[in-house]
Amino acid sequence: MSLSAPSRRGGPTKGGARRSENNKIYAHPLPVIVEPAPSSYITRILDFFGISSARVLNPHCTGVYDPDTRSVWVTDPGDAIILWRRGFFGKGDLSRSEPSWQKRQIGARKAAAGKYMTAEEIREKRRAERQQFKLDRAAAMAQASAEAEAAFAEGREANITTVIPSGATWKPQQSVTGEAPSPSPSPIPEQEPVDEAEEEPISDLEHLQLTLQEAFFLAWTLDCLTILDPTTSEPMILEQIWQVFQSAHHIRQVPPDVYARRFDNPFLVHYAAYHYYRSLGWVIKGGIKFCVDFLLYKRGPVFHHAEFAVIVLPVYEDPADQESSPFDLANSAPFSWTWLSTINRVNSQVQKTLILTYVTIPARSRISPELLSSPTCLEQYSVRDVVLRRFIPARMRD
Repeated sequence: MSLSAPSRRGGPTKGGARRSENNKIYAHPLPVIVEPAPSSYITRILDFFGISSARVLNPHCTGVYDPDTRSVWVTDPGDAIILWRRGFFGKGDLSRSEPSWQKRQIGARKAAAGKYMTAEEIREKRRAERQQFKLDRAAAMAQASAEAEAAFAEGREANITTVIPSGATWKPQQSVTGEAPSPSPSPIPEQEPVDEAEEEPISDLEHLQLTLQEAFFLAWTLDCLTILDPTTSEPMILEQIWQVFQSAHHIRQVPPDVYARRFDNPFLVHYAAYHYYRSLGWVIKGGIKFCVDFLLYKRGPVFHHAEFAVIVLPVYEDPADQESSPFDLANSAPFSWTWLSTINRVNSQVQKTLILTYVTIPARSRISPELLSSPTCLEQYSVRDVVLRRFIPARMRD
């Protein structure tokens, strides 16, 4: 890989009382843990000769390849927790990020029993209160302006009595729906205690879903993931995984030999970019929400918001390979300034710096296609990144 990664400048952090707890839960950046051995006479001798005495703790997680979704499913809850808490790999198929469906269902059941509000209900209540505050402030400012105009028309000194509410002291005086509050709210009837033992336990129906890039990084680079064949349920060897992941983008109506031995395979192009940033310590998540390929986190989603948004731009070393390619790679054609401005504007509005990541695809005339039989072909790809920032004159004077 060529060039260097973008500089790590501090992104907006997520506050909260759980920050210290998160530092303990997510202390390990990768599933594989290197634990130093206890100091002893033997370890000191080994260290003297440059031999490491540290122990490598490998979790050896298991996943099943799913060809329909082009992903690997980790169904064991213990393995899912390990892969998420040690590097933020994958996402819950019933959640936006962390696999928390069962926890949210239990919270919703308790909220329905009147014990507390769910996080979604608290969020909607705060949004409604903020909207009501804006309406009250706008009404107070309009009334103060009317009083000032009336005093000016009468030729007297303005004596504005209207108090414009402030965000620090404002409290809702009426319901957010605009109805007047009842003068004496009726007391909430006491509910009979519910025996939690009699309630049906909520089964965890969620699994952790890994992308092909994440699964291959865990299986090949870290050797901590075993991928099972969906038909035989037998573990696949690395050569099988390599071939299956490349064939995931094949069209069934087209003969497989047309796609064989192609350096512009979508899996290879995106894995080259994924491996490049992961090897430099960045946490990578999907960026489809912001119209990009990847999002780069300094530590992870629970600590910081994503600071960089990455768009993978394939570049053919030999233009003839692009003309004969069966793949329609996204962003392989020259982009327009309208497209670039649109993507940059979307990400600048959410305080993300756009990165154009150029992955150079090696020419078939220069390298034998037989090299694609193993992951060693990744050495032939090169990655260049260009940081693009939108200039906003009103915000960048300092």
